[in-house]
Amino acid sequence: MENMALIESFSEFKDDKFIDRVTLMAILEDVFRNALKKKFGSDDNFDIIINPDKGDLEIWRNRIVVEDGEVEEPNEEISLTEARKIEPDFEVGEDVSEEVKLMDLGRRAILALRQNLISKIHEHDNTTIYKQFKDLEGEIYTAEVHHIRHKAIILLDDEGNEIIMPKEKQIPSDFFRKGDNVRGIIESVELKGNKPAIIMSRTSPKFLEQLFFQEIPEVFDGLITIKKAVRIPGEKAKVAVDSYDDRIDPVGACVGMKGSRIHGIVRELGNENIDVINWTGNPQLMVTRALSPARVSSVKLNDEKMTAQVYLKPEEVSKAIGRGGHNIRLAGQLTGYEIDVFREGVEEDVELTEFSDEIDAWIIEEFKKIGLDTARSVLEQDAGDLVKRTDLEEETVAEVVRILKSEFED
Repeated sequence: MENMALIESFSEFKDDKFIDRVTLMAILEDVFRNALKKKFGSDDNFDIIINPDKGDLEIWRNRIVVEDGEVEEPNEEISLTEARKIEPDFEVGEDVSEEVKLMDLGRRAILALRQNLISKIHEHDNTTIYKQFKDLEGEIYTAEVHHIRHKAIILLDDEGNEIIMPKEKQIPSDFFRKGDNVRGIIESVELKGNKPAIIMSRTSPKFLEQLFFQEIPEVFDGLITIKKAVRIPGEKAKVAVDSYDDRIDPVGACVGMKGSRIHGIVRELGNENIDVINWTGNPQLMVTRALSPARVSSVKLNDEKMTAQVYLKPEEVSKAIGRGGHNIRLAGQLTGYEIDVFREGVEEDVELTEFSDEIDAWIIEEFKKIGLDTARSVLEQDAGDLVKRTDLEEETVAEVVRILKSEFED
């Protein structure tokens, strides 16, 4: 049959692409009906019979017999003389079914039809992949590094699906080679030009939460709940946990003896320092716990403005702020409060913004980034340490210290 060359690959498509029989037949019928519309103007009066397993195809055109010379719609009507060439006993008003051969569509139409079929199969594949990975959003997934680009790593899973991990979704200390297996979460899936774009992330707090689900049995079983997780990828993270079972110590269960349980998570995240904290509905206590390892003396909250004034002994301030201001920043994200640190017993202090006439605003912002927003808080720091923790030059830090000493201490 002349149609065999076109449809001999039906079964191959079905086997290679794992398309179910009903879907495959629907795709095939749609492709042929489009070809018939282009050839005859309408496909309403055509019957298409497909057997994809055997590669059989039949197309039948149904028309009504009319008197010779009265054919107005050639696609829907056939003259009596033409009808009797098919069957000599046809009469006016009867229905005639005539098989349409693929060669009748023309060689160019057949080539276009085959290309359309391939396109529809690929479109179906892409839709299937999109739905599959859309259901996996927020879940941990493992794939192999296929090749490394300047701004992203391209990964392939076991089924050959392409997954992208942009540079900004990688932990700063991450280093991968071709062939390495990489774990991350499926962060987003979008269709771009009918092709699914699957984005993997290792920097999302969701990745940290999912690692807890995998590594801590009590979290997996629902005995311990992760209330919130915040991260500065590769540097520090804080995870608030709770348990409805009073017999379980949620922090102890997550950390394990000498950190044995959390060690695997820390290693996966490039030695990210993880603080596990007991969740509480008391906001004052939550702010206190969130600033761990610093010991807080007292907390004053403004729930309307969502600000917290935290008072600590001078030696606890640097712990509360943390290296690079990471601790206080994460504590703020975890609690939802904007936290200001004050030294206990020190009454007189001046905001850095009061020196805006002498100190540039961008320099003040650099100090604020590491939690230093008053004159005394800057003066109590070691100048060398300030240079390391900010993007400021040594001369700039020295000049700021000189200004604050001359204006504030005098």
